[in-house]
Formats: sequence, C-alpha cells, structure tokens
Amino acid sequence: MIELTVIIALILAIIFGFWTGFTDAAYATAGIIATRAVKTNHAILLSTIGSLIGMTVFGSAVAKTIGTGIITEGFASGEVIIATLAGALIFDVIFSWIYALPISETHVLIGGLIGAGVAAGGFEIVEVGGIVNKVIIPLISSPFVAIVVAFFITGLIIRAFRDHPASKMNRRFKRLQIVATFLFSVTDATNDAQKVMGIMTMILLYYDYITEFVVPFWVIILSYILISSGVVFGGWRIVKTMATKITRIQPYMGFVSDLSSAMILGSAAYFGLPMSSTHVDNGTLIGAGLTRGKKAVNWGTMRNIIWAWILSAPLSAVFAYVLYKLIIVIA
Repeated sequence: MIELTVIIALILAIIFGFWTGFTDAAYATAGIIATRAVKTNHAILLSTIGSLIGMTVFGSAVAKTIGTGIITEGFASGEVIIATLAGALIFDVIFSWIYALPISETHVLIGGLIGAGVAAGGFEIVEVGGIVNKVIIPLISSPFVAIVVAFFITGLIIRAFRDHPASKMNRRFKRLQIVATFLFSVTDATNDAQKVMGIMTMILLYYDYITEFVVPFWVIILSYILISSGVVFGGWRIVKTMATKITRIQPYMGFVSDLSSAMILGSAAYFGLPMSSTHVDNGTLIGAGLTRGKKAVNWGTMRNIIWAWILSAPLSAVFAYVLYKLIIVIA
C-alpha cells in the first residue's frame, strides 16, 4: 500500500504544479493582452497549447537538478517534501495572490527544499556546489541578462524601423507577438513543469517506487497537464501588474520581451538550469521599457517586486524548516 505521507506529498506537488501554471498565465500572456494583439481567451488558449507542446521539445535536465542538486537524495522523505511544498505555497499564495506580485515559484521551491532539508539532516546535506553553480548564479544573473538582451534587441528594432510609420509597424509586430508569446509559453512551461517533475521523482525514488532518478512518463504527462490547467484559469490580478504597472507596452516591446524570455528560458532548460520565468520576464519588460528612458519604467512597482524576490527563498526556507519540525512532533 502507498504510505500516507507519499499521498499527501504527491497531492501537494499537484497543487503546487497547478498553482505554478495559475500564476504563470501572467508571464506568458501579459504582453499580448496589454497590446491587444489577440483577445484574452485566445491568449490563454495560445499559452495553454504552448505549455502542452513544451514537453515534446525539452528533456528533464531541470528536473534532475531539482531532484539531485539541492539536497542529498537520501533525505527526500515524504515529510521533507510536504514541508517543502507547504512552506513554498504559504509564501507564494500570500504574496502572489493577496499582494498581486509576480513571485518566483523557483525561489520558493528551492528555498523550501533547503529549509526542510536542513531541518531533517543539517546543513551538511545541502549540495552547496550544485546550488551555487546551477541555482544561485543563474537566478541572480538572469534579470540582468534579460534586461541587456531585451534592451539590445529593442534598440535594434527601433533603429531598423525608425523611418516606417508607427501604425503599420504596430500591426506587423502584433502578428509577430503571437509567435513570440507561443515560444515563450513553450519554454516557460518546460522549465516550470520540470520542477514539479523533479519533486515527484524525488518522492518516488525515496520510497523505492523507482530504482534511479529517471522521471516516469506518467509524471511528465501529469506535470504538463497541471501547468496547462493552471494557465487556463490564470492569475488575472498578476496579469494586471505585469501588463500595466511595470512599463507601458507597445507591440514591438511585447514581441521583444516574449522572444527574449523564450531564448533565455529555452537555453536554461537545455542546460538544466532551474531559471525563474518571473525574473526573466520582468527583466525583458524592463529592458524593452528602458529604450524609452528611465522614466518609462515604474520603479515603485519594481521595488516591491524586487523585495518580494529577495524575501522569497529565505522566508520559504524558514516556513519549511518550522513546518518540518511541527510534522515530526505531531507524527
């Protein structure tokens, strides 16, 4: 029989996967909704299809990083995973839903995993080398890389089409934006679905349902269905923050933001780097906006978002640490 802790852990993983897709609707569709390139329902459909297609394009390198590169494999018990996901969800729901801020599920998941892992086995079970090289460096550098890439591409477009009528170019870039949004949805979903895949595979490996860290096919399918289902329902309050409160988005800016995000996230998925789509998309929006000057970016909103980013991993780790201790006492 399946142990109760395994069932609870898998249920929380399912909830986390759905919630990730729910909030990711903001990242994948904010630009195309803001520029009115397509209707809202069509934007969600486009993002959903892209999310489902993501599983056929990339492997499971990110899942392996989550499953083997954060804490030692032998400590991924049901209690650790329950505390990890519960701690991550507590922080995520509070800040992304109540305060409508685009929170990084990557941050809260990794923070929760570290906090619960430390509570279970001490700091020595934390894979410091893997975390620094494949998690911390990419997470810190990704917003800046995104800003530079989007700023550079936007500048090239402005220069290349400076003599063309704005109305004509807006119509063209609205059509191109549809393609860019689709590509962004594909790469965003594969990055986030693999995090859910990694957590589920950790549980199955710990309880000997599998003999090595290879993601079962049903876990792959379920993870992408969860992400896609969340996208369908969409976190519209976060869409508003992304689409209207960071910078005023023109069609060419929306195209650049989504295309740049797809390039960065696709590269990260290929190399097994669990990158935050939140960081990347915010960075590309800022980069595109900065081509119109510093005042084009709402730095007040960005300040709140950055503080939420800074607090995400540490507070999730604290929540998960405390929850693990409570679970052990109760059990």
